[in-house]
Amino acid sequence: MQGMVRSTLSEEGRERLLSRRGEPLFLAGWLRTLFMHFEVPAERLQKDVPFELDLYERKAYVSLVAFTMRDMRFRRGGAMLSWLTKPIATHEFLNVRTYVKNGNERGIYFLTEWLSNWLSVQLGPLLYGLPYHYAKINYRHEHERGQLSGQVRAWITGRSFEYEVDCKADAFGRCERGSLDEFLVERYTAYTACGPVKRFFRIWHPPWPQVKVEVMIRKGSLMWDRWPWFAGARLVGANYSPGFNEVWMGRAQRVK
Repeated sequence: MQGMVRSTLSEEGRERLLSRRGEPLFLAGWLRTLFMHFEVPAERLQKDVPFELDLYERKAYVSLVAFTMRDMRFRRGGAMLSWLTKPIATHEFLNVRTYVKNGNERGIYFLTEWLSNWLSVQLGPLLYGLPYHYAKINYRHEHERGQLSGQVRAWITGRSFEYEVDCKADAFGRCERGSLDEFLVERYTAYTACGPVKRFFRIWHPPWPQVKVEVMIRKGSLMWDRWPWFAGARLVGANYSPGFNEVWMGRAQRVK
């Protein structure tokens, strides 16, 4: 209808998550989040992804997302259940994700994820089918000082990923409607595949408060050696956000 305001992707994601009784299952902070976006060959990427790629103007993208999860806990149960999640409540992530769709629902697909918490690495595949791997992670995301950098070193292979960011973040705002930034950042469904089992789970938070930043990749063997097509990937941009103290995280569900 003329004059009707389109709901934001965040609002649509909230509605989808709450459409299932008992959601969300967990709450957590996602803090000091850096998104690094790469354009990659769609036909080569599709061979490693068991879902249909979601393209933007016929181009495929992979993003590396570096952030700290803090205080993950059950939505209900309070202090009585907080002891269950305490050992895995706070640690660092480096997610490697691409963009997919399943029917009418768009989301992300995790190619792999590196975590600094050994116990979480064991639990993630069992509960959500997540492709977790252990790594030594050191993030210095201090946007207040204009300093952002990070190092991730895989525990088994010793391969590493290092970056520095030119960050002069003094004002954060939402991504422009319909922009590539919105396409890459505002996602509220995650898909996983563990063997023949495909799952998904939904999340919700307000639209990301973010600012565009410039990233310099110092070392990349963690990526280049794992996926040959990443050697030809083109860095097309990055976004930084201070993040949220509370993100809603839903239950894992089988893809029908």
